[in-house]
Amino acid sequence: MAETGRLIADMAKRARAAARKVANLKTDIKNRVLLSTAERIIDNRSRLQDENKKDLEKGKTKGLSNAFLDRLELSDKVIESMAQGLKEVAALADPVGEVTKMWKRPNGLMVGRVRIPLGVIGMIYESRPNVTIDAAGLCLKAGNAVILKGGSDAINSNLALASILQDSLKEFGVPPDAVQVIPTTDRSAVTEMLSREEEIDLIIPRGGEGLIRFVVQNSQIPVLKHYKGVCHCYVDKGADLDMARKICFNAKVQRPGVCNAMEGMLVHKDISSQFLPTIGEEFKNAGVEIRGCPETTRLLDYAKPASEDDWGQEFLDLILAVKVVDSMEEALDYIDRYGSNHTEAIITKDYQRARRFLDEVDASLVLVNASTRFNDGGQLGLGAEIGISTSKLHAYGPMGLEELTTTKFIAFGDGQIRE
Repeated sequence: MAETGRLIADMAKRARAAARKVANLKTDIKNRVLLSTAERIIDNRSRLQDENKKDLEKGKTKGLSNAFLDRLELSDKVIESMAQGLKEVAALADPVGEVTKMWKRPNGLMVGRVRIPLGVIGMIYESRPNVTIDAAGLCLKAGNAVILKGGSDAINSNLALASILQDSLKEFGVPPDAVQVIPTTDRSAVTEMLSREEEIDLIIPRGGEGLIRFVVQNSQIPVLKHYKGVCHCYVDKGADLDMARKICFNAKVQRPGVCNAMEGMLVHKDISSQFLPTIGEEFKNAGVEIRGCPETTRLLDYAKPASEDDWGQEFLDLILAVKVVDSMEEALDYIDRYGSNHTEAIITKDYQRARRFLDEVDASLVLVNASTRFNDGGQLGLGAEIGISTSKLHAYGPMGLEELTTTKFIAFGDGQIRE
């Protein structure tokens, strides 16, 4: 076995051993580890930023973009945010050990389901080193061990953060192998990690579509994923147009480069001549390039004709595909064809049409009269999230603490035997 293979195999075995202990940690111990780590992050600010500077200098030498370097930087604000995030996770209810259901069988056997950790989670992600802390904190609170493979451009930052986490684990008698960062930039480390099906229970990739598809194609371990966020707002006939304008503008413009930003806007033909000129002017003033169907370009002379590739495109930029539809049926068909099961919204006053949209649209979050930007663990009340899954096994949507657990059956008897 090559050196990298031996390294990953050893890390995975140690993580599996640590997972047995972490699964049974008292809530108080987990919380104290998280709060201690939060303090250590602040206390070690200078050390963290010194290590981060090594990554930033290498990034500049490699010609990385300013946007990439901005995501890579451990600024004072990012460090304080990481510490605050750990405190917030510590304040969340512990899902481990919760009995979700209990029922009595005719023979008197009491059967139930109790929430348990998944075991060992492998996390593969790109540049932002704050993900190291976010992911480790959530996995630990849910009773899991975690192996983290960050981007090579953040290797020094990630290793420094891992050492702080491990110091806190040791302080409270928790195996430090419960949180490990792969210490090599060798690309084969990812492939080796994806082969450790006996030790790792779940892989969660976070990053671009290329990374996620590589993980899915090469993993022997179940993968929770979303390839992209092609999110839509459908403005129904009879909608409150002022409300629709505010929602659509927010969904596109507030943060256009994120996965829950609106990429396509569908407008019912009955209100298109009233709605499009107003929202179109707002989009134009905000620098949004509109690529529209023939009816859209007729109503908005500054809109560009959409190509077939624009439908279902994840722009991650101030670009928006706009289509006027003849009916709600057409809107539903469009979303079914071009959506990515991420987030879909309807703006309508009609309760029955809202219910139909909720029932028929297949997405991890379906909204009525609200922005797509709400598909976020914090915004939905989960407290925090490790990512958004657009696959359905075993989680669909933002993954908080509960989604980092599963359930097992338990049963209480008083001598029952099967006849």
